Amino acid sequence: MTEIQIDKSLDATGLSCPLPLLKAKQALHALQPGQVLEVRATDAGSVRDFKAYADLSSHELISTVEIDQVYIHLLRRGD
Repeated sequence: MTEIQIDKSLDATGLSCPLPLLKAKQALHALQPGQVLEVRATDAGSVRDFKAYADLSSHELISTVEIDQVYIHLLRRGD
């Protein structure tokens, strides 16, 4: 499996919906196309939110995993 380079990490733990997504949108805007943002969130709703956002935007949701009730989302900035 190929290692994914994380260009920026965002800690959104403890924040409730929709704040993890709003902060991620701001962070993605600061990245260059193709760069990867890692977002850590504790809100279970973030799983649904990040998938829906990626489906509606040019950004790619690379993966979402849950480790010890923390959801780790990897997003690649689109054009």
